[in-house]
Amino acid sequence: MTLAPPATAGTGASVDALADLVADGDVVVLSGAGLSTDSGIPDYRGATGSLRRHTPMTYQTFTRDPRGRHRYWARSFVGWRQMRAARPNDGHRSVAELQSAGLLRGVITQNVDGLHQAGGARDVVELHGGLDRTVCLGCGDVADRAALDERLQAVNPGFGPRVDEINPDGDAELPDAVLDGFVMVDCLACGEDLLKPDVVFFGETVPRDRVDSCFALVEEAGGLLVLGSSLSVMSGYRFVLRAAKLGIPVGIVNVGPTRGDAKADVRVDAPLGQVLPALAARLAG
Repeated sequence: MTLAPPATAGTGASVDALADLVADGDVVVLSGAGLSTDSGIPDYRGATGSLRRHTPMTYQTFTRDPRGRHRYWARSFVGWRQMRAARPNDGHRSVAELQSAGLLRGVITQNVDGLHQAGGARDVVELHGGLDRTVCLGCGDVADRAALDERLQAVNPGFGPRVDEINPDGDAELPDAVLDGFVMVDCLACGEDLLKPDVVFFGETVPRDRVDSCFALVEEAGGLLVLGSSLSVMSGYRFVLRAAKLGIPVGIVNVGPTRGDAKADVRVDAPLGQVLPALAARLAG
């Protein structure tokens, strides 16, 4: 495949270059938080790639500090209202259209919001898990997040102020003064206070079998298309490195620089909500 040179944002050449990469099919999508910003969920780093004010919960704090775990669940209880209300945007729907047209081999997402699936994508590999489930660190029981939310509403009537913005991991900023008023519930299966959202926190390891399945997708792909990820953490960047090592074409669409820019055959610095619908219209319309 002969690809067009790296495209300039805002030109027709950007869609042309991406179309050259995707048109032959067997493409694997790797998406990040930037794909969900148009749905009202902020990314971690913004266009500059610098970490925002919010410091994400770490696995070490969650497991070792009961107060930190309590604080997380209070914030997550409030943030879940808006996370659950988020709807897929044109970027998510465009990915689903490309998949329906038979152009995608697979979809890997670093996001935990479930918006790819809500937008119509199938068989999405959630690299970092999903906020719509909980897991007990004591007994391993996996349960529906909506059921937990009903229990929390019952014991926390009227808790928490309305917030205007949530974080990518689904929690909200709350003043420390209100945290003591929150009541957490125990696991229904074992009675332990060790419930955790079924997501991979910072400092936690992605399950090996999940990583291996993603590598297998990438290694058999005709191209890798990175959407809305700065690739600042190795969790996603390793797939770009593997594709580049194998000579698999890499396309990156993101607002702002990414760690993988030097590995990209096609690099588009433009909003996904503009680029992806144009790409889908070109190839799947």
